[in-house]
Amino acid sequence: MKPHFMQTLGEFIVANQKDYPNASGEFSALFSAIRLAAKVIHREINKAGLADLAGLAGGDNIQGEAQRKLDVLANDTFKAALAARGVVCGIASEEEDHYILLDDGLNTDSKYIVLMDPLDGSSNIDVNVSVGTIFSVYKRRSPVGTKVTDADFYQRGNEQVAAGYVIYGSSTMMVYTTGQGVNGFTFDPTLGVFSLSHPDMKTPELGQIYSVNEGNYVHFPDGVKRYIKYCQVEDAATSRPYTSRYIGSLVSDIHRNLIYGGIFLYPSSSPYPEGKLRLLYECNPIAFLVEQAGGRAISGSGQRIMDIQPESLHERVPFFAGSRRMIEDLEVCLDEFGGKG
Repeated sequence: MKPHFMQTLGEFIVANQKDYPNASGEFSALFSAIRLAAKVIHREINKAGLADLAGLAGGDNIQGEAQRKLDVLANDTFKAALAARGVVCGIASEEEDHYILLDDGLNTDSKYIVLMDPLDGSSNIDVNVSVGTIFSVYKRRSPVGTKVTDADFYQRGNEQVAAGYVIYGSSTMMVYTTGQGVNGFTFDPTLGVFSLSHPDMKTPELGQIYSVNEGNYVHFPDGVKRYIKYCQVEDAATSRPYTSRYIGSLVSDIHRNLIYGGIFLYPSSSPYPEGKLRLLYECNPIAFLVEQAGGRAISGSGQRIMDIQPESLHERVPFFAGSRRMIEDLEVCLDEFGGKG
């Protein structure tokens, strides 16, 4: 039998460097750091129950959410891996109050910044449900050689140069885009490499899955309530009623819907009038991926997520993302009944 060799993540990046003539190797080094950190987190998650890494760390992050031990470990791992390569001048993380300046000499002349949610859905760790890492990459606005500023981080999503997520589940996968489509790489722990397993990912124009925490239904805006009811009404032309699937881990829900087709909804609500998901390191990178796969991502007002001008590092927004035709149907409901509580 003729052996079949898949293209590794490193080989894929090198093979496509021609699309980024100004990268000069920094981009490859940046992804090398993300790849290494993802391998470390993969290892730690898979032994969490044996190594006393499950459970709470004993503190809260800037959002007032209880930090888990693996939140702290993932945050420290990604910071260390990114800082060691000399290609990132600043990092913003869900787990940090403020962005981190890397002005130690090694990174001062770097031209990229990274925003990240090091371990999305970490509350699921204790019950062995898939979690993930989300990352977003921009070119800095401040002059090279100076300290990064707010302006470097408060960029619109449409200025991202790369974005992606790592999902730690039955297998570990990295899915990312640089604006040239979406590609997925599955980690082979026996070889220690990510190999191209899902080339040129495209989400169906119409799916049959809607993902929302229906336990908060009474707190949702009227337009979202109307759309949920629309999903539940039988209609042969659109294959309704749709199936409700909600994991409670953004990466996991998005990953499933990206492959099968579907819509993810995290609207504003009475407890979270501005929404709960963070624009810069959750919504923008996921929106970039979804759009590159043929879908759409909008806010409660119907505005394209990646056109929103950020005003703060941990800004929250209502978030809807998924198959194009499903977003169009949602827009009809939002336009008529409203998308903000």
